[in-house]
Amino acid sequence: MNDADVSKQIQQMVRFIRQEAEEKANEISVSAEEEFNIEKLQLVEADKKKIRQEYERKEKQVEIRKKIEYSMQLNASRIKVLQAQDDVVNKMKEAASKDLLNVSRDHHVYKILLKDLIVQGLLRLKEPSVLLRCREDDLHLVEDVLDSAAREYAEKANSHPPEIIVDNKVYLPPAPSHHNSHESYCSGGVVLASRDGKIVCENTLDARLDVVFRKKLPEIRKQLFGQVAV
Repeated sequence: MNDADVSKQIQQMVRFIRQEAEEKANEISVSAEEEFNIEKLQLVEADKKKIRQEYERKEKQVEIRKKIEYSMQLNASRIKVLQAQDDVVNKMKEAASKDLLNVSRDHHVYKILLKDLIVQGLLRLKEPSVLLRCREDDLHLVEDVLDSAAREYAEKANSHPPEIIVDNKVYLPPAPSHHNSHESYCSGGVVLASRDGKIVCENTLDARLDVVFRKKLPEIRKQLFGQVAV
């Protein structure tokens, strides 16, 4: 083999090696590009997922805030309705309290009522001796009915008439007036207590109104406001 053939053969080998190198380089480039595209797609999808999750999280937060705000507004509305209802009920009670003042103005009717209140108090206490307090203005009316009240109690309780001691030193507060609207007052009635003061029966008109009002309050609310749920 002469030099020309050797040179030709070397050139062929060089071309073959170069061609294989180029093909291999192309394969590596294509593979690298595919891997890059795959990784880029994965990164994009991961970012999209993060964005969706963040959006969903914020959307839930907004929804929760809306529910909280709605609940707060609803509660505020309920409180306003309840307050308005309480105002109406309290005004009714205030009106009833003012009407109590008319009870003691008719002395004949009021004297009978005082006797009934005393008898009722005696029946609750069932004591042989009791202390009675009344308004100073009612003292003469109370003294007029003491004996008949004691006799009526004795008949109903089937016992001896009790000793009723009227407290002439400490009286119940007077009727309310415009001048002393913030001071304690009593619209009428009596307070009875055992001699040792351990048992007390408050049978004033104001106390009776409070008892009746508390007892009838559900019925009053139903009559005024119906079955409206608030």
